[in-house]
Amino acid sequence: MRLIVGLGNPGPEYAQTRHNAGFWLVDELARQHGGQFRLDGKYHGEICRIAIAGQELWLLKPMTFMNRSGQAVAALARFHKLSLPTILVVHDDLDLPPGTVRLKRGGGHGGHNGLRDLMAHLGGNEFARLRLGIGHPGDSRDVLEHVLRRAPRSEHEALEQAISDALREIPHLLAGQWERAMQALHSRRVPSPASPSAS
Repeated sequence: MRLIVGLGNPGPEYAQTRHNAGFWLVDELARQHGGQFRLDGKYHGEICRIAIAGQELWLLKPMTFMNRSGQAVAALARFHKLSLPTILVVHDDLDLPPGTVRLKRGGGHGGHNGLRDLMAHLGGNEFARLRLGIGHPGDSRDVLEHVLRRAPRSEHEALEQAISDALREIPHLLAGQWERAMQALHSRRVPSPASPSAS
């Protein structure tokens, strides 16, 4: 793995919304390893380079808005000659309950506009994904409002815990221990949502 991409939307109005979960993870990963994001116009995003256990790793946050994420990822991947299997994309996922984490290789976009654009620009789907559950509002007409709103406190805390648990497995992914990381994340206990009054 040579590149981790966090998906989200730029700007303070989106910073705490569910759709920006991918940004949260790469921001925390950079912080933990002394990295700092900087805007790079040729990659249409903010980039950061860190080292974990002696292995260099690029981090990228596209600044093109979610539905044009592929433009940034393709630019960086082409310049550094990164093959799709060396890329991990971190994104929010409506199909998973809040606080759930899943690792996946390949597959479709599942209606996620960021993934759809990535596949179009990269010409394939062979990149890995780290899916952060944000839950589904129940009605497809409410999806846009759901992803672009801040989660209630209990869900937000569950998502933060999921990110923390996922970050612990990054060194294993870098070491090629995919099955170990997958087992740890897929078997973790997800806390039950608190009652509405507690949110």
